[in-house]
Amino acid sequence: MTDNDDVSGLGRNLTYGLLDLLGRQIVTGAFENRPFPTEAELSTQHGVSRSVTREAVKMLTAKGLLTARPRQGTSIQPVASWNLFDADVLRWLLERKFSVELLSQFNQLRAAIEPAAAALAAGSADDKGRALIEAGFARMEAAERGEDDVLDADIAFHLSILRASGNPFFAQFRDVVATALRTSIRLTNRIVGRTADLAAHGAVRDAIMARDPRAAQDAMRAIIGDVMDLIARHSHAAH
Repeated sequence: MTDNDDVSGLGRNLTYGLLDLLGRQIVTGAFENRPFPTEAELSTQHGVSRSVTREAVKMLTAKGLLTARPRQGTSIQPVASWNLFDADVLRWLLERKFSVELLSQFNQLRAAIEPAAAALAAGSADDKGRALIEAGFARMEAAERGEDDVLDADIAFHLSILRASGNPFFAQFRDVVATALRTSIRLTNRIVGRTADLAAHGAVRDAIMARDPRAAQDAMRAIIGDVMDLIARHSHAAH
């Protein structure tokens, strides 16, 4: 059998399919009351080669979910060791069960990063960065007219500001922001029954184009503050 033979129901890329399956099982607590299987057991259970299994386990170890020790085998790491900035780990967490607490924590992270990125973009974005922001906002306007996907356009706008900040560390938050923003926007749109506030996002765009860092920071902080208020109200109502 080759590693590409799909006899397991894991999809075309067996390694990633096994990674995704095992990652989701770990995060949802499927192995809570039993030891994590050996590579030989995983290969047999899922009908894949040892090399596929070894690679998937290696990737889960790199994400902080597993640890492999000589003579002790492979075991699951505590949540504190998981790489929460890894897009796969974040997706598994968000899929585990809808967690308002996790969403609140994510938006606290956004509140620390995105207003600062907006201020940086206002102060120092080059022409390419400014064009990215204009394009992101144009997509949001198109989405309002039903000509683009509302979620994708909103995410594109936020990611354009991370990129335009010129700070490579902020730019690396794009996968985390995109993954969790998708969940966050779905919830807030469901609560308020509308798409993103175009005027509020326009205020961010205008401040950046006017090269006004303080106004850009405040406008972005206002957007995230509104989201956090909505989530808090939803949480109280649910209880």
